[in-house]
Amino acid sequence: MYPESIIRPLKAELTSIGFEDLTTPEAVNAAINSKGTVLVVVNSVCGCAAGAARPGAKLAVSGAKRPDRITTVFAGFDTEAVAEARKHFAPYPPSSPALALFKDGNLVHFVERHHIEGRNAEMVAENLQLAFNEFC
Repeated sequence: MYPESIIRPLKAELTSIGFEDLTTPEAVNAAINSKGTVLVVVNSVCGCAAGAARPGAKLAVSGAKRPDRITTVFAGFDTEAVAEARKHFAPYPPSSPALALFKDGNLVHFVERHHIEGRNAEMVAENLQLAFNEFC
């Protein structure tokens, strides 16, 4: 598990603009199973999270069309919350970072790490915005 001093500023990149930090399995289930659309960002310390996933998610939710709720869990820190979130990502294997969009409790769009690595924030945002346009 990573030290909180390392994780705090990485979480703040999302929470400072309104992402809800889900730190328990109960919070994860309540968010995912809520009515409407929910984005879950699986945040991490890796370079592709810093270079593409977090900036891409921030850019995507700044558009006119966005999910009802924007949330995040942190891999390697909030381990129980991440494990619970990953149960909802089936059939996709564990991935961090990752971006999951739910509608009325159903997974409707998922972006795995291998779709984030090597891409820039704008490409990640465009992928999410296409899903937002379809499902939100």
